[in-house]
Amino acid sequence: MKKIIFFFVLAFLSISIKAQSIDALKKELHAKKDSIATLQAKAKKIENKLATLPGWKLGAFGTVGASFSGFKNWYARNAPDANAATIGITVNSFANLITEDFFWRNSGSINLGWVKLDDKTIVGDEDFDTASDVFTLSSLYGKRLNKKWAISGLGEYRTTLIDNFNNPGYLDLGAGLTWTPTNHLVVVMHPGNYNFVFSKGDTVFESSLGAKFVADYTNKYGGLSVKSNVSLFQSYKDTNLTNWTWTNSFGYTLWKGIGLGFEIGLRNNKQEALNNALIANPMETFTTLDNKLQTYWLFGLSYGF
Repeated sequence: MKKIIFFFVLAFLSISIKAQSIDALKKELHAKKDSIATLQAKAKKIENKLATLPGWKLGAFGTVGASFSGFKNWYARNAPDANAATIGITVNSFANLITEDFFWRNSGSINLGWVKLDDKTIVGDEDFDTASDVFTLSSLYGKRLNKKWAISGLGEYRTTLIDNFNNPGYLDLGAGLTWTPTNHLVVVMHPGNYNFVFSKGDTVFESSLGAKFVADYTNKYGGLSVKSNVSLFQSYKDTNLTNWTWTNSFGYTLWKGIGLGFEIGLRNNKQEALNNALIANPMETFTTLDNKLQTYWLFGLSYGF
């Protein structure tokens, strides 16, 4: 009987000690998490202070996406013997000089994509075709009136790199005001802007005077990098010459700057739409044109530094 009682007492003590050990570990883990949260908050404050200090700020991030597939005697397909592949690359970079009296913000972005469907029964379709092709450079200089407002001048160039470089190409040069309510948001309002359009041969593209509006937002939320940019040109001469582009890029870091990325772009440009429609219908005009929204997107591995 004594042995039974001793056994139960020993088992009870063992359970109690184990429970106390678990409770102690839970308390220690909770304290460590609180310490980590405090350190992260302090690190965020230091990053915000660094962002406000004068001097050059450099950075870049982007996305690489690719897929490859092959089929042989796969009779459920219309092309049972074929190889398919898609490749996409995006790069977003910036070099900003920020001082108390002025700022000089420079940025560049590239989005390139290729697609291939090689049907083995057809000769001549082995090469990659261009799927997306976007290249943009911008430079914004501002002389501060106060902490949030500045008199500014902007130069922005947009074209393609792989196909039809500078045909068309768009160069915006203008002046006006820039509003910087935070370190992460820049809003450009230039009522005086000339939109130069470069093209070869007899085309529908035309340069004109107008207003330029740009809003650029760049920030980091922990491991998530976010960049959103909208660029609008409103022509004073003809609304058919108005165009806008809106791109959004997201990159989430998983390990040493490598993670997952997603980018989506939207564009409305009636001159580009008409130029493309004239290939199939030479009688097409701005009046009869079905100007559909242009879009692209890319998902894949991201990188940042």
